[in-house]
Formats: sequence, C-alpha cells, structure tokens
Amino acid sequence: MDTGVSLTAPSAASDDEGVDTLTIGKRIRQLRTARGLTLDELAAAVGRAPSQMSMIENGRREAKLTLLQAIARALGTGLDALLDAEPLDERASLEIAVERAMRGSTFQALGITPFRVGKTVPDEALAAMLALQAEIERLRDERSATPEEARRANVALRRLMRTQDNHFPELERTASEILAAVDHPGGPLTQRAASDIAAYLGFSLHYVPDLPQTTRSIADVKNGRLYLSTRVAKGDPRASVLQALSSRMLGHTEPTSYGEFLRQRVETNYLTGALLMPEAHVVAALRDAKARRALSIEDLRDAYSVSYETAAHRFTNLATVHLGIPVHFLKVHESGTITKAYENDDVNFPTDRLGSIEGQMCCRRWTSRVVFDEDDRFNPYYQYTDTGNGTYWCTARVEQSSEGAHSVSVGVRFDDTKWFRGRDTPNRGVSRHAVEVCCRRPPAELEAAWRDNAWPNVRTPRTLLATLPTGAFPGVDTTEVYEFLEAHAPR
Repeated sequence: MDTGVSLTAPSAASDDEGVDTLTIGKRIRQLRTARGLTLDELAAAVGRAPSQMSMIENGRREAKLTLLQAIARALGTGLDALLDAEPLDERASLEIAVERAMRGSTFQALGITPFRVGKTVPDEALAAMLALQAEIERLRDERSATPEEARRANVALRRLMRTQDNHFPELERTASEILAAVDHPGGPLTQRAASDIAAYLGFSLHYVPDLPQTTRSIADVKNGRLYLSTRVAKGDPRASVLQALSSRMLGHTEPTSYGEFLRQRVETNYLTGALLMPEAHVVAALRDAKARRALSIEDLRDAYSVSYETAAHRFTNLATVHLGIPVHFLKVHESGTITKAYENDDVNFPTDRLGSIEGQMCCRRWTSRVVFDEDDRFNPYYQYTDTGNGTYWCTARVEQSSEGAHSVSVGVRFDDTKWFRGRDTPNRGVSRHAVEVCCRRPPAELEAAWRDNAWPNVRTPRTLLATLPTGAFPGVDTTEVYEFLEAHAPR
C-alpha cells in the first residue's frame, strides 16, 4: 500500500501552472521513453500494475511520495526531475494545456468528453484546439448582456439599496478618509480640493480634445496621468475628476459580469457625491432644515454647487438613516421611460415580470411626467398624487442632457411632507398606474373612435432589439483606448 503525502496539486483539473498530476505524468512518460523503457517494464520495476502506471502518466491518478521516489530511482534520476513544473519540450506543453482544457468548465459545458492525446495528433491540431478554447472563453467573458440580464442586475442592485436605505457606510468612510488626507476643512468641495485628491492618488490631470468617444475619462495607471475631454469643461469639472478617480479609491478590478459593472458604477457615483457633499456637513444642514420644516433639494443643489440630480441622489443616501424619512427617486426621459429609480417608502412603481422599474413607462399623471408640461423651468414643481398605496408628495425638475430632457424627482409619503418646502402646493393628481386603465390604455370613447382608423409609424428605440454592448466595460472600444494611451504616453 502507498504511504506518505501527495505532492500533486489539489485537482488534476486545476488551471494552476504549478506541479500537478498532468505535468508529473508527462515528465514520467518522457523520461521513460528517453530511457528506452516500456510501460510494462517501468511498472514491474516499481511493483505496480501497468494500468496503474498508465493512469499516473495520463494525469488521472495522484502518486504518493514513496511511489514517486521509486519511479525516479527506476528512471535513474532524482525526485526533483519529476517535480519540475516545466515540461520537457514544446509538444509536452501543448499536450498538458489541451488536457487541462478538456478537464475545464469550457469543454464540459460543450459536452466534449476528455480523450487521451496520442502522439499521432499533430501539433497544429492541438494549437487549434487551444485557440478555439481561448476564443470561447473570450466570448464568454465578453458575452453580450441581454436586456433581461441587465434588468435582473438592476433589480438585484435596487433591492440591496433598499435593504440599506441607500446608505453605504463603507463608502462614506472612504470619502471621509480621502477628504482628511487632503486636509479638506469641511463643507462644499472646491475645484482645487478635487485637484489635490488627484495628486494625492498620484495622478496629474490632462485635458485633451481627442478622448475616445466611448469614454468619459481614461486613467493611465502606469504613468499616473488622468485624461479628460476638453468638452468636460461644460459640466462640473470636479465631478468629472472624482468620477474618474473613484474606482482607484475603491480598488475596483476589471468587472467580470454586467452586475458587477453596474455595482461599480453605482459605487463610483455614490463616492463622488459623498466627496462633493461630505456626510457630516450635509447631515448637520439637513437636520437644521428639518427642524425649520424647510427641507429642499434646490437648497442642497445651490449650497454645494452640484447638479439637481446629484443633490437628489445625495438626499436619498442620507434622508432615511439620518432624518428618519423614507423616500423615492425617479429619473424619467421626456419620452416617459423611467431610466433610474429608487424607493423605500412603499411607492408602487410600474414593473415588468422580473420586478424591474427601469425601462417601464411612468404614469402620465405622476409628477415626473406632469412636470414636462410646465412652462416655468426656473422654479421647482411640486405635486400631491393619490395612489393605491396612499398619497405622495413630490418635487421635480427638468434637466437637459445629451440624450434629451429628463425629469428628476424626489418624493415622500404624505405624513412626511410637513418637513419640506413646497408642501403648500395646490397641484393634485390621481395615479392608478398599477391598473392598466389608468393611463396605459386610452379612454374607451377615444379607442372606439380611432382604433380602426389609425396606423402610427412607430419610432422604435435603437436599443429595443439590440443586446447591451460587449466587453468587461460595456460599450468601450478598447482598441481605441489603447491606441489613445500609446499616442499620449510620455516618452
């Protein structure tokens, strides 16, 4: 009976390039044939059956230390020669790589039964098999995320946000540590402070006119250079710098799934907001405003010189945890499509069968849609809306973007309206979006008059039938990015 410890890897199917059963078996076979020994002769020399030796040489059985020592003596070599991780020649390297591949998940998923790689199999055939396996794995890693996968990822992330009341203490701590490191005194973040954060992280800022169209920024980690577009000057330069650096602060690695990519995007936006609007300073201001019954998203926007959407997002991060106020947030395109959503106040937004809100049509009677009909774009729009879940109050604004106009709204349950400016609004609405007849179907008399007499030419959204962009970073042209870095890298 064999005794002693095994010196092989935990599994022969491992992708580890160290000493595993495949590598040891190949070395034994090559040393045996080089010595002119048959399999039966080696088996007899070590007191084992030929079938057992065959399994060891094929990497299908682990050999104990005592057996390996016996094999080494029979081959006239030392134990180290069997345990060397490097194969003896290029052919052996190919055979080992193919056999590892056959035992891996890719071949198993294709239903390919592992087979012995004989000497008659040409090197070119083995290389082709490895190339095909690599391409399959590349396509798997960069697979197209279907709209259904994206919706599932959105649902899972929104559930996590709801569980934590959209407040992530670890991200708040990261923001506090970064601000302390650059001696930020508190209050709104200045543009100089954003530049100091970049320098603290080892990056210099470079604004260029030829940033690839598929990117917002590119970090050259090797040379410590952060590239941003000269077009960014039209927006908030602080937010652009901080968003570009947030992944470095958070230690993000290349995402392996769309869900992870989405989570990283949310974390990046959250950290950017936490740096622009530091928690301790904002919470003190919010508590004071609540005491005065004067909470206002507009006041937050103006006090910290951020966009209305950033102020609204930041309010949802802090309102429940620090003020005890459940809230909801909506971003709606001018077409009526919901593009972002969050809620922990039991508001009943429309969902698909997967529970996804994003991509659904917002009720025409909800504040987020009604605000588009308002001529006054200077002042916020307030509205009470009666729903099947009770009455909600919302404040909303319309903002322009490269994709068209969007409304951004924050709302609370009726009982919490007393803490907000705009609670005395006379605007009222009734929404029954959970019921199809609310606004998703036309009034019966209109439908009767026009259903058989109308034929609209549908303007199909370009993303309706398409899958999401491929790649670890969906939609980014990596070749263009690498060419850009090569052209701009310091010489």
